[in-house]
Amino acid sequence: MKAIVIGAGMGGLCAAIGLKRIGFSVEVYEKVREIRPVGAALSLWSNGVKCLNFLGLEKEVAALGGAMDKMAYHDGLTGDEMTGFSLDPLYRDVGQRAYPVARAELQSMLMNTLDKSEVHLGTELISIEQDEESVTARFVDGSSATGDLLIGADGAHSVVRPYVLGKSVKRRYAGYVNWNGLIEIDDSLAPSNQWTTFVAEGKRVSLMPVAGNRFYFFFDVPLPAGMPNDRATYKSELKEHFSGWAEPVQALIERLDPARTNRVEIFDIDPFKQWSRGRVALLGDSAHNTAPDIGQGGCSAMEDAVALSIALQTNTYGIEDALRRYQNRRAGRAGELVLRARKRCAETHAEDPDATHKWYESLRQEDGSRIMRGILSNIEGNPLDA
Repeated sequence: MKAIVIGAGMGGLCAAIGLKRIGFSVEVYEKVREIRPVGAALSLWSNGVKCLNFLGLEKEVAALGGAMDKMAYHDGLTGDEMTGFSLDPLYRDVGQRAYPVARAELQSMLMNTLDKSEVHLGTELISIEQDEESVTARFVDGSSATGDLLIGADGAHSVVRPYVLGKSVKRRYAGYVNWNGLIEIDDSLAPSNQWTTFVAEGKRVSLMPVAGNRFYFFFDVPLPAGMPNDRATYKSELKEHFSGWAEPVQALIERLDPARTNRVEIFDIDPFKQWSRGRVALLGDSAHNTAPDIGQGGCSAMEDAVALSIALQTNTYGIEDALRRYQNRRAGRAGELVLRARKRCAETHAEDPDATHKWYESLRQEDGSRIMRGILSNIEGNPLDA
């Protein structure tokens, strides 16, 4: 059996690894000629880590993960701690630590798990054809690939999605812009083993430890879509947006390197239930483009890869049947996470200022248990729950 995977992002590579582990030959096709991960890092929660463990990558992901032992929120204006607590109870409950990881390093590790001959860069999909026996992908350069199934893991701007749905869908602007990057750990900014977040005015600044003595940082600012994006003005823009904020925030702005800082407008897509069409199925952002507000976009793609492998390994009524079962197993949960992230985004970024103010006040009364219950509710329901 041969699987064609369109897209060499996190989801596509995990799918290829999972399918290869159950005996498929795999070919991954990626339109870009050089892999440049979007975003500096991601918060890989316990469900995502479990998926990588399942794929045989336990030691590799642990080596990339930061030591995130604690979590804290601070008032962005005064710097005062609103709440701080250990994440150990959560980790013990689910049986696995979380690992914030640098995206480039995670993607490189996944890529190196496959043979070089199995990944084809600079190969852009233009059309799909299928019959009762096979599916064929055709590419811009005139080449083609034929296999037993095709997985569309080609991201938010998916070419495979319209083929599966029979129509195009619009992305929805989440209402804010995110600046992110990596910086050397400095305890004057935040503790080296803690996810620290400053909140005020519907904005966020976060510092999260990753391997290599680095913090992953991000700034969130509610702004209209389509504003100019000029690296030369990143620092001045952030100084304006965070004027009057606490000293650690000011110090972070001063130390960041604009040349190594990303700026992205955040979008999502309304959930939909049809993920498969015959021998073709969607996976990752092509199926459930999710805002990053609950840290589950990448984890959800990894869940897809595991669920896909299990469906194809355990069901024997053919490819189309297995892909429908995969779809039915995943669409509801993934869609719910999209909506949870959307709700969280609205609360965090002052879509309703009164609701955001109430959230700030609740943080001052928080002992960690309510926040960890929320994180747990996102982790539970994954394909590897035991």
